[in-house]
Amino acid sequence: MEPTARGVPARAWLVYLLVGSAGAVGYYLLPRDGESALVLRVVLYCLVSASAAVAVGVGILRNRPRPALSWLLLGLSQVVYAAADAAFYISHFLLGHTAYPSTADVLYLGHYPLMMAGLVLLIRQRVTGRDLSGLLDALALGLVAALLTWVYLISPQVGGELSAAGAASVAYPTMDLLVLAVALRLVLGPGRRPGSFLLLCANLAAILTADTIYVAMQVNNVYTTGNFIDLIWLGGNLCLGAAALHPTMSRLGQPSHATDRGSRPGRIVLLSLAATVAPIVLLIEHVRGNTATVLPAATGACVLLFFVTWARLYGLIVDQRRLAITDGLTGLHTRRFLEAQLALEVARARRGGTRVGVFIVDVDNFKSINDHYGHPAGDRALIEIAHRLRGAIRTGDVLARYGGEEFALLVPGAELDDLALISERLRLRVASGPIAVSSSTSVLVTVSVGAVSYPRNGDSPEALVAAADRALYRAKARGRDRVVVGEPGLPTSGTEALMGDQAPMIDFLRHVADQVDALLSAHEHSSAISRWATLLSAKLGHDENTMWRLELAGRLHDIGKIVVCESILTKPGSLSEEEWALLRQHPDYGARLARLVPGFAGVADVIRQHHERFDGTGYPDRLQGTDIRLEARIIAVCDAWAAMRSDRSYQGALSEERAREELWTARGTQFDPDLVDLFLDLHEQGGVGRLELIRQRPPSDPPVDQAALSAKVFQKLIS
Repeated sequence: MEPTARGVPARAWLVYLLVGSAGAVGYYLLPRDGESALVLRVVLYCLVSASAAVAVGVGILRNRPRPALSWLLLGLSQVVYAAADAAFYISHFLLGHTAYPSTADVLYLGHYPLMMAGLVLLIRQRVTGRDLSGLLDALALGLVAALLTWVYLISPQVGGELSAAGAASVAYPTMDLLVLAVALRLVLGPGRRPGSFLLLCANLAAILTADTIYVAMQVNNVYTTGNFIDLIWLGGNLCLGAAALHPTMSRLGQPSHATDRGSRPGRIVLLSLAATVAPIVLLIEHVRGNTATVLPAATGACVLLFFVTWARLYGLIVDQRRLAITDGLTGLHTRRFLEAQLALEVARARRGGTRVGVFIVDVDNFKSINDHYGHPAGDRALIEIAHRLRGAIRTGDVLARYGGEEFALLVPGAELDDLALISERLRLRVASGPIAVSSSTSVLVTVSVGAVSYPRNGDSPEALVAAADRALYRAKARGRDRVVVGEPGLPTSGTEALMGDQAPMIDFLRHVADQVDALLSAHEHSSAISRWATLLSAKLGHDENTMWRLELAGRLHDIGKIVVCESILTKPGSLSEEEWALLRQHPDYGARLARLVPGFAGVADVIRQHHERFDGTGYPDRLQGTDIRLEARIIAVCDAWAAMRSDRSYQGALSEERAREELWTARGTQFDPDLVDLFLDLHEQGGVGRLELIRQRPPSDPPVDQAALSAKVFQKLIS
């Protein structure tokens, strides 16, 4: 037999079911006469009954459901049930005590609360959200069962003085009715329905069926010990044990993204038939002449069923309206709903003189997830991304799945300064950790965000969406995993055209920057500096070209280090004067590399100056104060923060508080004091965030030879 991950035979449940069934059949084949045969029959019956409790215990230990309390209660209920079986059959078969009720009946009735508690806990684990349709359907079917139970099992015994036997016969159907209500809630609720679920349902169906037949026989005084009902009871016990041993038992209590089953045709037909039971019972009893005793119960059931049916139909209408504006996969609003809401918000903002923020979020390289892991994995990724985005927005914001792997967010009242911060919050939330796309595989997913606002970027919903699309395009063109805030009236042919024409060379420089970052630390560096610098630029109100220059300069500021010897870059101790002289050349090397790209002169100047100090003691040109380009002064602050907050060969990462103190101490000497203040404000607002671990290259990418890459860069420099 094939073993499972925890060493349990995958077919142990089937072996148990077959062996137990053989024992149940043997119980019936043994002769009914003779003391030895009777003892053997009792032992065999009790062994089969008790084996279910043992199987539940083994299933809990082997499959380890989380949490396990629901199964512990079910197992304990079976222990009490097995004890009741032992008391009943020893008393009836071996001792000849056939009094009803007896100690066995007390134990039988005692196992019901434990069973119901276990089932209720299991339902709470599986149903994590709204399931009104399942609750109403269970209530409707429960009302029908209650009517039938009252008319045919309980009411015949409540006339006149109620005896002990009558009380027991009333208690059994009452408890079974409560178990049925819980079982219906389990069966009609959402969640997966694996083999363990089906076996557990078979256990409930068998127990309820046998109990109902037993009470009916007791009511009519035709019950005899050892008849066919025993086989149903034993079969139900075996199904419980098999459910606990089944490999899917550990996943039975897990919540799932299963869609609502309440509107399926079979469910509607079943409920329609259930609604006819009360008048049919009333008609039957009228023919039998029992109308007087049945009329109140049937009338009450009809009234209650009417209200339940009305509530169910109303729920269907509400659900259909909700589904019309809800994406079926992610549970977010649809594009149609967002566009309608955007028109309303723009009209409201126009009347009140307020603003509206529009954000379009696109998953980077989403096609590669579908290609590598399959479309179901892509769906799971989208569900988790939607969940993370939902956790990053405020009440009143409108988040929608805009199409495919695109999401859109509408934020009424968003100020201009908020656009970059909100976008960055969305980006960081999605990249906060790996996303599980299967039981054994997780991937790191990033998004790019384009952000615009009314009336700055457009005076109509169509204009705003078009502007957000353009901003998103620029974020994608700049290397993905970044934020771009749209500028009013920006032509689409300027920087975007440059990015398109020089894309191969820019990709090469980004590749160089990534290799330098990988040499220096396990965490991101240049991508974080680029991100923070863009946020600071947005807060300073820079135009799009300045933000573009800052973003690229931050991304490429350390590329000159690729021609510095690796032993110098990773040296754990202090550098010698000769080594410092070599290291101080990297801003010049980086600037010369950047100038290889036409139109990158401004970017090159920023790279060359990013190690200049505000007091004039920096390098390579010892520039001072405002003689240093503003972009270079911004990158210097961001670079220092990233270096302090990551582990390097020469020092460990500093705490956030210590890093803030270091920046504050260097105000006016190493750094522009105004920019230090602005960066610390951004940090307090949550716009900086933590440095992320450097992402692994896809398996298809060949390993990089750092020496060969350095030689290639050096050849470009000397040419």
